[in-house]
Amino acid sequence: MKDRIKKIKVLALDVDGVLTDGKIVFDSNGAETKFFDVQDGFGIVFFRKAGFKTAIVTARASKVVTLRAADLEIDKVYLDAFPKTHAYEKMLRGFKVKDNEVCFVGDDLPDLPVLKRVGFAVAVANAVPEVKKAAHYVTKKKGGNGAVREVVELILKTQGKWQGTLARYA
Repeated sequence: MKDRIKKIKVLALDVDGVLTDGKIVFDSNGAETKFFDVQDGFGIVFFRKAGFKTAIVTARASKVVTLRAADLEIDKVYLDAFPKTHAYEKMLRGFKVKDNEVCFVGDDLPDLPVLKRVGFAVAVANAVPEVKKAAHYVTKKKGGNGAVREVVELILKTQGKWQGTLARYA
């Protein structure tokens, strides 16, 4: 697993069930609400500051996701990405990277085609069994509850970049 992680240059993420707990809430006016974990967000910031690229690849279009991605300065955002492989191919070309340089974090069946291609496939703890089976790593934490931060720390520590992150905040 270490050899896979050491090649990673890009972190690509699903949203519902990965960056959130999978719940989608609509108020009485039809406005959508999602709950994002602050530590996951800081993890993405740490990852970007360490020189990595980030992307969101989600099958749903959502203003809330667009706002959160802008807040975190995610490099590339692909909404309405179904099948996800089309957006994934664009991402590869845009970042000029190969499959083995990408970590993708997913939780459900639409994520499988991308998970089967990337260098480091990650399933969150609450992922469906088929996704867990396809993953190189299954997080201890659930989606929307620190799973992304767990992945970020694993990559940064394995690549020897975690101490630099700590030094910025010490």
